[in-house]
Amino acid sequence: MQDEFDLFRAETKGIKPMKQDTFVAPRRKRDQKKIELKELRAKEDTLFYFSDEYEPLLNEHDGVVKYLRDGEDSHLLKQLRRGDFSPELFLDLHGLTRAQAKQELAALLLACENEHVDCASIMTGYGTFTLKKQIPRWLVQHPKVRALHQAPREWGGEAAILILVDL
Repeated sequence: MQDEFDLFRAETKGIKPMKQDTFVAPRRKRDQKKIELKELRAKEDTLFYFSDEYEPLLNEHDGVVKYLRDGEDSHLLKQLRRGDFSPELFLDLHGLTRAQAKQELAALLLACENEHVDCASIMTGYGTFTLKKQIPRWLVQHPKVRALHQAPREWGGEAAILILVDL
């Protein structure tokens, strides 16, 4: 092995090293305006599903709101009620108007899709019960919502809703 190094050094003796000219191509930055426009369109697309006139037939017994999309396993509602699913994203709607709440709800569903989150919690609070009644009516219209149920006590109880979202 040493003989090979000596042979190499003998052959390359007196050779002048070349100057290394490196060219680093500039990275192409995505146009920030295009990214913002894409996000805005995605949010508007999500808002498209939330109609204020639509009155779904929600399963509301004893003030507990629950919904299960057609074709889903009925066991999902029981799992949501028991707290078998842990929400990874939380949305607090306290103090927001209906329009603001609708925007935030659209952003939550978009975030669930982008972050691959299947369970989220929405804090509606008590207050005038306006949002508590309206939020489920909006959610059942969205095709990504598989199920929703009033949250168990550890995730907000009567003041919160747990949702399961398609990934």
